[in-house]
Amino acid sequence: MERDVKNRLRLWLQSERALGLPAVGPVQFSTASTASSSVESRIVADELAPIPTPRPIDLFGTPEPAKTLLPEFLSSPIQQGFDGPELSLEEKIARLAAMNQNEVTGCTKCRLCEQRTHTVFGEGDPNAKLFFIGEGPGETEDRTGRPFVGRAGELLDKMIGAMGLKREQVYIANIVKCRPPGNREPAPDETETCTPYLERQLEIIRPKVIVTLGRPATQHMLQTKMPMGRMRGHWQSWRGIKLMPTFHPAYILRNDTRETKAMVWSDLKMVMAELGLQAPKARGQS
Repeated sequence: MERDVKNRLRLWLQSERALGLPAVGPVQFSTASTASSSVESRIVADELAPIPTPRPIDLFGTPEPAKTLLPEFLSSPIQQGFDGPELSLEEKIARLAAMNQNEVTGCTKCRLCEQRTHTVFGEGDPNAKLFFIGEGPGETEDRTGRPFVGRAGELLDKMIGAMGLKREQVYIANIVKCRPPGNREPAPDETETCTPYLERQLEIIRPKVIVTLGRPATQHMLQTKMPMGRMRGHWQSWRGIKLMPTFHPAYILRNDTRETKAMVWSDLKMVMAELGLQAPKARGQS
């Protein structure tokens, strides 16, 4: 038995060394005049550090089994579940509307209110089993008051469709409800001020699965500084709700490779398996 324990420990240490990849150096992107390009470039640079070398993945095969938690996550603080019974659909609709109208729309709790055009509360099915969380509104979202409606939003819609769902069947929101100036990353005090709204949205909706899109959203929800390349594709938990980190759609747009798409599709397939979903058949398939 002692020899078996030593062998197990040796294998674990080897896997830890294998995952300790060096950070990727500076990444150069083509310049663009639009603000949306600025935020996409920042998201790409954030999420390029470090990513394990991908192996070939069957994009349309059987979902892979869920991967085990990385040892580093075991030190994360344990969060309590929600108190109280789940609400009816009518109660959920009423509470979400009241929070938006009475609290979020006129919120001035942090400096993000100073330059916004509209707050971006979130939208979708109050009974959604799947809840997507991004970083914050961009230029198009600030103008329209809706989350993920720019180029990244169009890709997110396609990702949702590939899972056999419609946008109206999930819920989409951000860590912060106002656009940070210049599409910069939200500051710690801004996220601390704003995320009680998001947490109450999650408490009201109580999805079965959360998908965090990108490093800032994932690091905030998991309260970790681990790089995105180490977090994506591994099941986590937030107050008893299963959480899957994956790349932000803006990263996919700017790093448009088969390998990137395969990694994201692998993440989404695990979510689909958890929700009991099947991808729609392509045209011509029986």
